[in-house]
Amino acid sequence: MAPRRPKPTSTTVLFVRHGTTPSTGKILPGRAAGLHLSDRGVEQATRVAGRIGALERVTAVYASPMERTRETAAPIARACGLRVRSAKGLIECDFGDWTGRSLADLRKLPAWQQVQQNPSGFRFPGGESFTEMQQRMCSAVAALVARHPGDTIVAVSHADPIKAAVAQAMGVHLDLFQRIVVSPCSVSAVWYGPSGPAVLTTNSTGDDLSELALS
Repeated sequence: MAPRRPKPTSTTVLFVRHGTTPSTGKILPGRAAGLHLSDRGVEQATRVAGRIGALERVTAVYASPMERTRETAAPIARACGLRVRSAKGLIECDFGDWTGRSLADLRKLPAWQQVQQNPSGFRFPGGESFTEMQQRMCSAVAALVARHPGDTIVAVSHADPIKAAVAQAMGVHLDLFQRIVVSPCSVSAVWYGPSGPAVLTTNSTGDDLSELALS
């Protein structure tokens, strides 16, 4: 009898940003409840579900607790024959007193430059720091990876947490994470293996995901 091959321990995480909402690019919604996908966002979610469903190898779909992420995850889960599981650690950054404020107004604040150029030293008034957000997001991802050795999973989250996770995987300092672009319903894939992570793609919005070197 041939010896059994050991089960691979590497895990691929497909990070998906939620689809467009009526406030995308206008306000900083944060964790405010009641924000749903726009018609365009629903179309984006349907399209990315088709791309991921074609892989035929996804074993779990997770989403942050926010409505917009769960609505994005729902068609992905259906396309994969799975259900949406909630993962609190994937939630949006807590923007505190900035929650719900106009981005046009926030860009006029002196603190906005620090958000863009030195995020590692910034804490949102009454909310999280970027460093805390990255630590929380990466801890959540590590827990999911440990739960799904050898699998490919989907994590539907938000722009800043995904950028923070990708930056960590790249070994890029948090102060440079604003250089990473994560568009609505884009896919950023990271392979987590025994020797460390490898970033397979970022901000993919139209490529055939089957070309990725998935585990």
